Amino acid sequence: MEKRKLGSQGLEVAELGLGCMGMSQMYGPRDDVESTATLERAIELGINFFDTADVYGAGHNEELVGKTLGKYRDRVIIATKFANQVLPDGKRTINGRPEYVRSSCDASLKRLGVDYIDLYYQHRVDRKVPIEETVGAMAELVKQGKVRFLGLSEAGAQTIRRAHATHPISALQSEYSLWTRDYEDEVIPTLRELGIGFVPFSPLGRGFLSGNLRDLPADDMRPKISPRFEAENFQRNLAVVDRIKEIAKEKNLTPSQLALAWVLAQSNDMVPIPGTKRRTYLEENLGAAKVTLSKTDLARIEEVAPKGFAAGGRYHDMRSVNI
Repeated sequence: MEKRKLGSQGLEVAELGLGCMGMSQMYGPRDDVESTATLERAIELGINFFDTADVYGAGHNEELVGKTLGKYRDRVIIATKFANQVLPDGKRTINGRPEYVRSSCDASLKRLGVDYIDLYYQHRVDRKVPIEETVGAMAELVKQGKVRFLGLSEAGAQTIRRAHATHPISALQSEYSLWTRDYEDEVIPTLRELGIGFVPFSPLGRGFLSGNLRDLPADDMRPKISPRFEAENFQRNLAVVDRIKEIAKEKNLTPSQLALAWVLAQSNDMVPIPGTKRRTYLEENLGAAKVTLSKTDLARIEEVAPKGFAAGGRYHDMRSVNI
């Protein structure tokens, strides 16, 4: 696979990464056997960038990723995150306190079974703790050799500037896809000004842009997270996806491949991390790396799926993003 640089500190990864969250939570029951096979297949196909977090499956995801990728340690870039803290009563909070940064890193290193983390993100910005304090603690981890590069997730432009002034930030991970483009207004220009890479998560709109979702089972978590999956919004969004499917079919692509190719075409400083726990979808997604979209193609996609087309917000509660 082609490589792309994230930031200006030396981090270079395959142009498509693999989001591992779904192997441990959210999208149906776990299948560690198939998830392990998917991670192995990703290595075979040239992916070297793997994304996890301490909160995914309450630590299960880091353990799974670490156990499987340990033998490839010198070939892989492992990214993980902290800050989404689960309290003893099961409730969640965002914690960016320096002491929590340190303890979280040590816990992640243990679960992953590695001596260092390649890219360490603050998963969400803590409004109660100055970003300089949080990133200052993260910078100490770099000095100690526990972390190589630093990142933020779902941070706003001013927070990114303050963080980057404290210690160089290599990447911002935030949601970005055909139906989520709000970061184009301020954040992405700021990243390019500062020389920070962008890692889009949910580049397939939590599976919606795959074109495979016609309805959702009653126990599906997505409507509980995002209004876009609620009944009326779902149908309105589906009408747009059907038009995307038409373009994909003309180009002998799947809708997923077209949607991922669109993200890859936006800039070579973007490395999307579509998530899957199945080899079939992994192989399908990687087909996007072989697709070249012309200006005419991009204009057609923009016409049928213009910026802001999605009915409904990203989350029911937007208070923890773009801070």
